[in-house]
Amino acid sequence: MVPKGMNAEYWDTLFANFRHAIEQEGGVLPSVSIIAEQENDPYRVLIATIISLRTKDEVTLAASKRLFALAKDPQSMLALSVTQVEEAIYPAGFYKTKAKTIQAISLQLLERFGGKVPAAQEELLSLPGVGIKTANLTLNLGFQIEAICVDCHVHQIANRLGWVATKTPEQTEEALASVMPRRFWIPLNELLVRYGQLICTPVSPFCSKCPEEKACPKIGVTRSR
Repeated sequence: MVPKGMNAEYWDTLFANFRHAIEQEGGVLPSVSIIAEQENDPYRVLIATIISLRTKDEVTLAASKRLFALAKDPQSMLALSVTQVEEAIYPAGFYKTKAKTIQAISLQLLERFGGKVPAAQEELLSLPGVGIKTANLTLNLGFQIEAICVDCHVHQIANRLGWVATKTPEQTEEALASVMPRRFWIPLNELLVRYGQLICTPVSPFCSKCPEEKACPKIGVTRSR
């Protein structure tokens, strides 16, 4: 059952307003979305998503471009040493661990999936270092498969606005699927990630810049600007 007022028109208006607010702040797409648009390749979307974990967008984009200049598929990635991968993605957070994960993923893709990224959540989750967020973002941006990708920004904003009342990103993913029309699932992550970075920030959000300021219940917000 969709909550009262949260119909397709509500989501259309909200998404349009949020995009406009992001543009007013000079915002652009998140790094993995840029990689997806430029490369149109599930493998590079998957690897860029691994690099992006706990890493700033600008660092992710630069690191991904350096790595893909050296290797663009599992075969060429395994031709690199772990040290070469580390050097390419530095200073991404946990770059040493991520380099090993990238090599391990590439090996399993060759051994189990014929060198192709699987287009199924369960199979993606079986790969080293791939959690639900990475799997769904790969399905979303790599294959254009409708999947709700929930990171910390999506989880926090969805609860602040009262769309859901959940404790974990996993619960948020399930709850959003029941209230949000499917056509919004794919753009949800890239919109709210950027919105959470520029306006609805984790600490002291810029409520004065938000088009939903008057309607938002501001659940959990103790200080705003």
